[in-house]
Amino acid sequence: MIGPRLGIAALLAIATAFGSNHVAARVAFEHGASVTTAVAFRSTGTALFVLALIGLQGVPLALPRPRLARALAVGALLAVQSYCLYSAVAVLPVALALLSFYTFPMLLAFVSWVAGGERPSSRTLAAMPLALAGLALALDVLGGARHVAGRWAEIGPGVGWALGAALSFALVLFLTTRWLADVDGRVRTFYTTAVVAVTVTALGTVGGAFALPGAATGWLGLALLTVFYGAAITALFVLLPRLGAVNNSVVLSIEPIVVLVLAWIFLGQAVSPLQVVGALVVIGAIILLSLRRV
Repeated sequence: MIGPRLGIAALLAIATAFGSNHVAARVAFEHGASVTTAVAFRSTGTALFVLALIGLQGVPLALPRPRLARALAVGALLAVQSYCLYSAVAVLPVALALLSFYTFPMLLAFVSWVAGGERPSSRTLAAMPLALAGLALALDVLGGARHVAGRWAEIGPGVGWALGAALSFALVLFLTTRWLADVDGRVRTFYTTAVVAVTVTALGTVGGAFALPGAATGWLGLALLTVFYGAAITALFVLLPRLGAVNNSVVLSIEPIVVLVLAWIFLGQAVSPLQVVGALVVIGAIILLSLRRV
């Protein structure tokens, strides 16, 4: 069992790796890579890496047919989430794309409720408008009608992609809990990422959506997004059983703040002080939503 301090440090490192994957993706996009190419590289690399890990550790890969069908369905939703999120990263400042995507905990609460689960708690109901207010500040969509219309014309498509990613990821989490909770994390990750790889590669080939980088920097971005994501997702499922009382959802919610810093350093994507305040409000709402009484 890993102690709380070491666990928090490990999760912060994982959050940084996840955030770095999105910054690397933006580098690849700015040098000619398409969203389809980035998703295909990331998912294929991760699936192969996890498959090798499963083989080395002797983990059984077979699943009963009904469970396999459910894993494939979750993988299809994950393909939608991956494509939508990278599409948002391609057109929005990376931190704003991630902040919009991080509405998924609120969407998950509503999906669970609509599907017959418990009514959202008072804490959840308080966190939701707080998060939306913070997101409005971060996206800079407050002001007069002319400002809002102009700003929405600029960022609307990207926000739409990010919210599509948030909804599909909420469904992924909901169905994983319902259908695949007792499946080994490594096996679950392999099947779902393999479905993403096959689906995106097939559709991209048919639709002619593949585009490779035109410069070495773009290829470096593709390589790094694959390494960062594969390392982060693998470390996460390896460490989770050993983390004890550490609230991983709270620590990992720091990812948009990590991205805010990384995007400023490596991409020159600066935001205003008011947008930073909005980002902190969103993160505070996510933490409020994620905390559990013990």
